[in-house]
Amino acid sequence: MVFFGQGYALIKIGIIFALMIMAIRRRWSLGSTFLLSSAALGILFGQGLLSMLVSALNSLADPKILSLGVIISLILILSTAMEVTGHMKRLLDSFKGLAAGPRINMILFPALIGLLPMPGGAIFSAPMVKEMGQRGHLGADKLSYINYWFRHIWEYWWPLYPGILLVSALAGIHLERFMLFMCPLTIITVLAGYLPLLGENLGDQDPPVRAARAGLYPFVLELAPIIITIVAGIALGAALAAMLPHLRINKEVGFIGALCLALGWVYVKEDMTPRSFMEIACSRGVARTLYMVFSIFIFKGIFEGSHAVQSVAQELMQYSLPLSLLTVLLPFLVGSVTGMTVAFVGSTFPILLTIMASLGQERLMFPYLMLALISGLLGVILSPVHLCLLLSNQYFGTGLGAVYRHLWLPSLCILIFGLLYFWIAKTVIFRVIC
Repeated sequence: MVFFGQGYALIKIGIIFALMIMAIRRRWSLGSTFLLSSAALGILFGQGLLSMLVSALNSLADPKILSLGVIISLILILSTAMEVTGHMKRLLDSFKGLAAGPRINMILFPALIGLLPMPGGAIFSAPMVKEMGQRGHLGADKLSYINYWFRHIWEYWWPLYPGILLVSALAGIHLERFMLFMCPLTIITVLAGYLPLLGENLGDQDPPVRAARAGLYPFVLELAPIIITIVAGIALGAALAAMLPHLRINKEVGFIGALCLALGWVYVKEDMTPRSFMEIACSRGVARTLYMVFSIFIFKGIFEGSHAVQSVAQELMQYSLPLSLLTVLLPFLVGSVTGMTVAFVGSTFPILLTIMASLGQERLMFPYLMLALISGLLGVILSPVHLCLLLSNQYFGTGLGAVYRHLWLPSLCILIFGLLYFWIAKTVIFRVIC
């Protein structure tokens, strides 16, 4: 059979997924699960022990990875401090009624935080979703789904996400035009995201008039730590980029500084003591999450070092698949294995762009890039190693299987829309333009 040809790359990827799911079902810690999967990945793709060790160390020595660990730690400490001190409850009370209804309120905060592509940012919105969801007696799986899904509605086109910038740079296309072409996906994502919530009681809410009397000021005041993180993070990152253009981690250092400022605000405003702060900072939850994060990046490093992407691409091309099908499969596979947008864009788009050029399809670059981005993002959303999904599930105390039951239908809707949009763009829009 053709499938069992040289390389067996697809079978190996399937074995890794099966091993990962088995470990999770046996209630292994997520960090240990990823370490086991990393070792299995390296062995199956022919890496020696020394090569795996070098790949892992190179991944962990990356300044971006180290700064990511610091960022996630600070986010965890900040969100926990806001919850323990009652700051989060006051924020919810001041927010209540500002929007038109509970269904809008439920998604607004994950969407708001999602405008900032901060690793682990799902932790910021999780307490808000939990507080509002408990009023509607929603289960932990539904709450985690809401927090996770609506955080990622912007990733298809929002220019702060590095995946979009990387697509534009790799393909040499006009960023604003590609954003305009991709922005309808956010509307579809919101509409599809409501499907698992139909018929659910999302809780009662005070009338909007009551909130209107108090005005926006109390809400903005309680929102200050998040505003500081977003505004100061972007400003500090931009300032560092201007002063130190060769520094690879301008944005990350900016967010670290902004998170420290936000923590200082909460510490002073809530009159915290050094002891209470250290209890939060040194908690077991922070250590467990860091272990998981670094294990994920070890997995990513070994995945790249083993050249698994190239093996999968070569195997798929051996089957003489149509370009459109290859555009769906390759980004989806890499996205689902790595759980990272930059990983699937950086590793698969150069391959796809080369194939497009060889087939003379450059004029249809926008439709193909759109389809590849949608497919890869769906792979990332459904990936068992996606950091936001793991952090959200960990916060709400639910499992992957329970949340996947809610993810499949909206994901399928987005894929169907993506295929339809691809067909319309390819046969109508770009035929007229070109």
